[in-house]
Amino acid sequence: MKIFCVGRNYSEHAKELNNAIPEAPVIFMKPPTALLKGKDFYMPEFSKDMHFECELVYRVCKNGKHIAAQFASKYVDAVAVGIDFTARDVQSNQKTKGLPWEIAKAFDNSAVVSEFTPISAIADPASINFSMEKNGTTVQTGNSADMLYSIDTIIEYLSKFFTLQQGDLIYTGTPAGVGPVAIGDILTGYLEGTKSFEINIK
Repeated sequence: MKIFCVGRNYSEHAKELNNAIPEAPVIFMKPPTALLKGKDFYMPEFSKDMHFECELVYRVCKNGKHIAAQFASKYVDAVAVGIDFTARDVQSNQKTKGLPWEIAKAFDNSAVVSEFTPISAIADPASINFSMEKNGTTVQTGNSADMLYSIDTIIEYLSKFFTLQQGDLIYTGTPAGVGPVAIGDILTGYLEGTKSFEINIK
């Protein structure tokens, strides 16, 4: 299983981090060991500035390569809400040096994903609402229609370079509102208004 992630896919989030709007999807990956098992996220010792990034996550349902955008919807069958935990201090240090930042985003347990909902059960698959609360206060809201690059475009782009395989996950980027977490925080994600996950920061 591969975990693909898209960076800077919402314009307001790119602006809040002072990043340029990308001319093509910004792709990075996480290993399978990044998936969080259970509901507890333990703060790693290597970061003093851990951030949440709430995202829509799509599940690949069949193998494919060089997939045209008009056929991309046949390659994903379900969607979930997830978190791309980011060690912002580590990432900033790596970016300053012009180095890759996998150590800031691909570490163990850095990827939260809720139970999946079949796309066929979504009222409007082109306009999927999601949100996240921190300690009961909404901190992020997003809609798939606001992505700079749609899931179809992302699949077309990814499949130029990688063979997509059944079970692969695609994290599609985060809207504005990312922020830090602290021990004791509770993060709650929603898909189309339905509670999808609750994560305890330990």
